[in-house]
Amino acid sequence: MIELLFPAILGEMAVILILLFKTPLRKLVIMALDRLKRGTGPLVVKTVAGVIFVFMSITVYSVTEIQSRPIDSLNPTDQIILARHMLEASLMGFLLFLLLMIDRLHHYIRELRLLRKTMEAAKKQNRANEDGKSEELKVLGEEVSRLKTHIKQLETKHEIKEKEVKSAEANVLALKSQSEGFLVEYDRLLEENQNLRNQLQSIDQSLSHSDTKKNISSVVLSLRACHARSERTATSRPSSFSPFHLQKPFAVLVGNALVQPIITGSWKDYGFLVLVSLLQIVPQN
Repeated sequence: MIELLFPAILGEMAVILILLFKTPLRKLVIMALDRLKRGTGPLVVKTVAGVIFVFMSITVYSVTEIQSRPIDSLNPTDQIILARHMLEASLMGFLLFLLLMIDRLHHYIRELRLLRKTMEAAKKQNRANEDGKSEELKVLGEEVSRLKTHIKQLETKHEIKEKEVKSAEANVLALKSQSEGFLVEYDRLLEENQNLRNQLQSIDQSLSHSDTKKNISSVVLSLRACHARSERTATSRPSSFSPFHLQKPFAVLVGNALVQPIITGSWKDYGFLVLVSLLQIVPQN
């Protein structure tokens, strides 16, 4: 049994060393272990490990049984058997431990290989994404620069519009003040116009009164002259007086005196004076 355990342990140690270091034999060992774990390989390995574990348990039991005997009853043969069983148990345990180490190393190496593949794929994808992102960043940078220029243009336009608005507000204020001045001037001119109209009306009234007085005085003088003439004719003709005996100049004067109020529109003054003059002209019997 010992002759089989030593080569198995040495072989397991060699396999572990090959798996630990990156050598050309590592790929071959990994491929062999991959094939061994396919199909019925795991079942066979588990069966062999189980058999070894059973033999190790039996050996440990026999060791404990021998050790449980009193020391005085042990002979040299029992001591040799005890040593042999202890060696076999330790070798079988070491064999199982190395077998477990080989299984875990193979598993972790395979996981590491898969992780590397996934990492490489992720790196490639990341590079592609970075390339795409770089292009997108370039496009976005161009868009940002274009938007910045557009914002500057809008700011300049806004400043120009603000200046125009300020100038328009100033013009509006100037026009407002100018319109207020025009309104004040218009009110003043209206007041002056009204004053001038009042002055013209007073002047017209004064002129009309002076004309009426002149006409009245001329009419009175003419009537008095006619009255004198009528008295002279009355002395020459003592017969009864008749208005038809008046001379032509007197009739003309009376007609002018009656027509003048129609033209000037002052019937009250002229009518009264004419009636008075006629009463003074008519002789008394």
